[in-house]
Amino acid sequence: MSLESDQLGETNEIHTGSPAMDEPVYLTIGIIGKTHGLKGEALLIVLTDFPERIRKGKYVFLGEEHLPYIIESVRNHSKGLLIKFENVDTIEVLEPLRGMNVFVKTKSLPPLPEGEYYHHQLLGMTVLNEDDKIIGVLTEILATGANDVYVVIQEDGKEELIPALKTCLIRVDVEQKQMVVKVPKYYHQE
Repeated sequence: MSLESDQLGETNEIHTGSPAMDEPVYLTIGIIGKTHGLKGEALLIVLTDFPERIRKGKYVFLGEEHLPYIIESVRNHSKGLLIKFENVDTIEVLEPLRGMNVFVKTKSLPPLPEGEYYHHQLLGMTVLNEDDKIIGVLTEILATGANDVYVVIQEDGKEELIPALKTCLIRVDVEQKQMVVKVPKYYHQE
């Protein structure tokens, strides 16, 4: 299968490593699950918040080698999506792909609206308080029912949990990998 450089999200320039400092080259959007039928369809266990972007004609990359594939068809299924790749027309060709992660290139992601960020853009940021004093490093984002929660590891190893609310976020600078937050005051009633 011949893939054009522009279609793969690449340019003629030679670059190594990630597209930006600490930014991954690839992001996982799913995992190839069990086969479906005999003509090369498989269940895609979706790991992205944007499954509508997984559509016919898109390039994805499979496994740790990031092998390029073109999506031939996608349809809804009760447990995820049923996906078929071009030139994968039999269960024998599809079976070795089971369990592989499905990736997209980070630089192929569309920009988000002002004030919204992909998780990979936030992870690893230095988090400061309103007085520009370092609180720690954002190491994890917990998805809760109401809002996300940022897990910030302080220099002494303790965790600080900061709700991802507009009232708590003062400034996010993706290029400088810094976030300024208003640390909420917690009151204990006894």
